[in-house]
Amino acid sequence: MGQGRAGFLATAALCWVVTIVALAPLAEAKDRILLDERFQTLDRWKPLLFPKISRHSSYQTDRCDGQPCLRLESENAASALVMKESFDVYAYPGLAWSWKVSNVYAKGDSATKEGDDYPVRLYVMFAYDPDSASFGKQVQYGLAKTLYGEYPPDSSISYIWDNRAGDAPFIVNAYTDAARMIPVDAGQEMVNTWREHRVDIVRDYTMAFGRKPPAKASLAVMIDSDNTGESATSWIRSIRLFGPE
Repeated sequence: MGQGRAGFLATAALCWVVTIVALAPLAEAKDRILLDERFQTLDRWKPLLFPKISRHSSYQTDRCDGQPCLRLESENAASALVMKESFDVYAYPGLAWSWKVSNVYAKGDSATKEGDDYPVRLYVMFAYDPDSASFGKQVQYGLAKTLYGEYPPDSSISYIWDNRAGDAPFIVNAYTDAARMIPVDAGQEMVNTWREHRVDIVRDYTMAFGRKPPAKASLAVMIDSDNTGESATSWIRSIRLFGPE
C-alpha cells in the first residue's frame, strides 16, 4: 500500500457508505451457498480508488481456459475492486476461491511499507459496530465518520500471495494493525499455476486477532505495485461464500 492511503481500512470508508447493502440470498438456504461468483460481469463489484495515487490497477473480465474469469493488472499502480453487498460471516463463514499469478515482486516485503505490494489478495472487510466498541475506538471512528460521512470498516483479514515464503500464520499489515494478512501462497514456485483455497473466515479472524469478528462483512480483491514500482498480472476464476459444513 502506498503512502497516500495509510492503509486500506481508512480509505475504504470512501466506498463503504455506498456499497454496503443487504445481500439477498443467491440460493435457497438449504443449499448453504450465498455467492458463486464466476466473473461473467462485474455488476456486483465497484472500483475503489485511493487518494494521491494517480495510477490505478486494472480489473476486467477475461477468459481463462475457455471459462469466464477476472484479470487483475498493475504497473506501478494501486486500486481495489469491492463487492457491493455485505454478508453475515457467522451464517456464511466458508470462503473458497481459485487464482493464479504471472509473477511476484522482487522488491516485495510484507514487513515494510516500501514492500507492501502483492500480485493478488482477497480481503474480508468487517463493519464497525459502535455499540460494542471501546470508548477510544468510538472517538477514533467518530472522527472518521465526520470526515467521510460513514464509519470505515472495523478491521480486515486478507488472504495474500506473498512475495516471499515465510512461516508466520499471519502478518500484521505495515500500515495498520487493524489489517491482518494471511499468506496462502508465496514465492515463485507456483507462479502461472491455478491455486485452489478453502478457508473458514471466523476461524482465521479469531486466529489473527485473538477475538471473534464483527458479524457484518464484505469482500474486496486487489492487485497493487505502487510501492515497488513493479508490474504483475493475476487471474481469479471463482469466489464462493457458503455456510457451515
